Order: sequence, then structure tokens, then C-alpha cells
Amino acid sequence: MRRSVLITGGAGFIGASYARRRLAAGDRVIVLDNLSRAGSEHNLEWLRTEDRAAALEVVIGDIRDRPLVAEAARDADAIVHLAAQVSVMASLRDPVEDFEVNAGGTLNVLEAARRSPRRPALLYASTNKVYGDLTRHPVTESSTRYLLQGHAGGVSEDEPLDLRTPYACSKGAGDVYTQDAWSSFGVPTVVLRQSCIYGPRQLGCEEQGWATWLIAAAVCGRDITIFGDGKQVRDLLWIDDLLDCYDRALERIDEIAGRVLNVGGGPDFSLSVWSELAPLLARHVSPLPGVSFRAWRPSDQRVYVSDTRRAQKALGWRPAISPEEGVRRLVGWARGNIELFERGGPCASSAR
Repeated sequence: MRRSVLITGGAGFIGASYARRRLAAGDRVIVLDNLSRAGSEHNLEWLRTEDRAAALEVVIGDIRDRPLVAEAARDADAIVHLAAQVSVMASLRDPVEDFEVNAGGTLNVLEAARRSPRRPALLYASTNKVYGDLTRHPVTESSTRYLLQGHAGGVSEDEPLDLRTPYACSKGAGDVYTQDAWSSFGVPTVVLRQSCIYGPRQLGCEEQGWATWLIAAAVCGRDITIFGDGKQVRDLLWIDDLLDCYDRALERIDEIAGRVLNVGGGPDFSLSVWSELAPLLARHVSPLPGVSFRAWRPSDQRVYVSDTRRAQKALGWRPAISPEEGVRRLVGWARGNIELFERGGPCASSAR
């Protein structure tokens, strides 16, 4: 059945990728984006080459604009809420803007869904940062990575929220408001606490999108700075695996409304950010650029790996693309799209 899908932040990396997928599936897609991210306009150009581009509507605007959001959501059967301020460091520089975008903007989107007669399903892209730095759990160290003791399957949704940094507070507020929209108003929502997403069309930088930033910087031959010692661990999720998860969540919204699900690569697809990434990258890029190490960032997690078992059970979903395969694919894509990185990514002087 043809649906109308509103994607906030739809000109970003994840949003444009999902917009393309929904257009190909025959849906009408409304993209709402303020084009503040590097590469957004290029992503819109890419979407307009889709065979079904006539089914694409682009609304240039900000989720802080409540009437605009309400109008964009008026005919939506589903809303995928991705628009956000995404950088911890930017939230420390300007916590007010961070709050207005992530907490206030999310409330505007939820209100638009609540007031819509179409009762749209709503997916909210939350973050693993809502669990804090996890220092309450013991960590051991191996030659290449840190290990979180007692969490072999990863961090589950039962982990208490521990909101540190303005970014975690603002995203956590949106997370809890999204849960409450179901319990208080019956808006069919799902919170997806996402780990590290990577793939084509992502323009990473030192502050966000670390996997793509490091891979693209290596392809560009630029020296790399690692914050911390490079042994900190994250689970990686390839973009197409994430989009499969979105599809399953919308298909099963009547069964999972009100739920919170961790979405990431899980233990099998975890990697330390340099000690284990570097050998994979060296298979495709030689020589690797120079690397320097700087102080840890505020509230950085030594280890974060998603326990995805609830998402797997609830959605019948499982990630498929391993870090080895993802690195290979992303190196190839970065080599074929050097001009994107020269314009606004890790090859540009402004990224350093």
C-alpha cells in the first residue's frame, strides 16, 4: 500500500538513504530539513535523480518551527524523526541551541503526530549516549580493546539512563517524551537507541561519524587525530541494516508501539576505534596516514556495545554487514567520491 512518509532530517546521511528507499518502494516522501549539514544539498540532488522523484516533496525548514512541522506532517502516515543536533562537543559549546533542536524540536514533531487525524506511526532516532559513560561498570583492558565486565551480550535497554553532557540530556528528553506520547496520547511510537551508523553518503568529522571520518581521512591521505587511546570500543551498524530495521519497525508498529529498542551491530560487529580498525583499513589503504592521540572527550565511553536481542526478537531483524565488509565498501565509495569530502568532509581544511 502506498504511504506518505515524513522524514525529518531527510537530507542527511540516514534520512536521504531512507528517503531513497521509500521512494523506490512506491511511497510518497516528504523531506523536512534545514540543510545545515555539509552534503545536504548534494543529497537532495541525489534524491531528485530517483525514478520516482515526482513523489518527493522537499520542505526547507527547521523542526523548531512548530507550524511548519505541523503542516509537513499533516498527510503523513508515518514519521521518521532524524533531525537533530548530533555533536556532543557542539552541545557543550551551545547547550541552549542543542536543547531547542533536540528536545523542543522533538516535542514539536510529537505534537504534530498527536494532532494528526491520520495517527501516524513515529520512529525516534535516539542514541547510546543516554546510558552515560558507563563508568559504574568495571572495565578491563586487552592489547587492542577495552572490555565491559558482565556485559558479554552488550548493554541492554534495562540499563538506567545516565544523562551526561547537554547532548545526552537533550536527546534523552526527546527519548522519554517519545515514550510518553504513546502512554499519554496513544501516538504509536518506537524509540530506537542507535549505536554507530556508517555507510555511503555520510560525511563524518572529528566530532561525529567517527568510522566514516577515519576511513575517508585515510583515503584522502590526511593525518588523523584520535581522542583517547584508540582502544575504546563501539558496535558498528551498516546503513542498509539500519534501514531494514526501520522497515520492520513500521511494519510491526501495532505490536511494538511504546517500546524502546537498542539498534546496533552488537558484540559480533564491534570494533575498537583505532587499534582494531587500523588493521582492517590497512588492507585497502597503504600507507596509512600519521596518527596522533589527544585527551579523552567529556563523558566518552570506554566501551559501548548494543545488546540487540530485543530488537532481533521484536522485529525479526539481524544486522548482516560485518565491519570487515563495511570498511571495504566504504573505502571504495570514498575513493569514488573524493570531491564530496574535499567540499565539506575530512579532506576539507575546515574539518580540522
